Amino acid sequence: MLYIGSHVSFNKDTQLIGVVETALSNNANTFMFYTGSNQSTLRFPIDKNLTDKAHQIMCENNIEREKCIIHAPFIINLANNSDERKYQFYIDFLKQEIDRCIALGINNLVLHPGSHVSVPKDEALLSVSKGLNEALKEGQNINILIEYMSGKGTEVGSTIDELKTILENVIYKDKVFICLDTCHINDAGYNLNNFDDFLDEFDQKIGIDKIKCIHINDSKNSIGAHKDRHENIGYGTIGFETLINIIYNPRLDNIPKILETPFIEDKSPYKTEIEIIKQKKFIEFKWTFYICYKNLIILYKLRHLFYL
Repeated sequence: MLYIGSHVSFNKDTQLIGVVETALSNNANTFMFYTGSNQSTLRFPIDKNLTDKAHQIMCENNIEREKCIIHAPFIINLANNSDERKYQFYIDFLKQEIDRCIALGINNLVLHPGSHVSVPKDEALLSVSKGLNEALKEGQNINILIEYMSGKGTEVGSTIDELKTILENVIYKDKVFICLDTCHINDAGYNLNNFDDFLDEFDQKIGIDKIKCIHINDSKNSIGAHKDRHENIGYGTIGFETLINIIYNPRLDNIPKILETPFIEDKSPYKTEIEIIKQKKFIEFKWTFYICYKNLIILYKLRHLFYL
């Protein structure tokens, strides 16, 4: 079954109800959100009444909670343990996010492994595992999904081998999984036209059963650019057909696919992108600019700008 959704907003007044309603308005059957700012520690309390009502709406509309995702804030960096005080802060903040996931009844938490900065990479990978070992508890109903990164700067987790090292050194192996990202994989250096080769290597070294989520993004960059710049579906270097082949790969059936593509002129593209993914047919929906240098004329052509 296709589980397709996007990143949506979570605010103080409507909380999970607002998340679910936005997902439904996009004709999605899953979603992902931050429980607060992705760049700060500011958090508002979880309202149980709103959560319970949201669960009811999800049930009425066949949205399965186990297929929905929360994303941890970017500020958590378990890869750099050079400052013990900061490292402990990141662990403690991750614990708080885990508690918020449990309170919201959404048990999949995507986490960036972080950047090693001045720490040797092999030590940084072990630091990620150590942080997870301290943050997780036996009996918790939570899955941590380590995201596959692009390798920008000093990021760790941009190869299958690096992710394997993290997984091999966690205590609660039943609670730690992987979230793939098509833009990140492309920018890290894998040609997604050969995606089954990538899956073969992943299956051999880690196991496909460890994939719990896939972020579906086109890329503004060439293969191996290590830049992590997302593009709308069909407008990047990966291309629509390649992304469709990934989304509908039978080896990844029933794994939630989440869009994180850019807004277009401050408008969400997600309803349109979800529709063309379901139809498996690309329809241009962005402004295309044509420049004729010879006559010094700039022509603007609107193909099909629509929000279904």
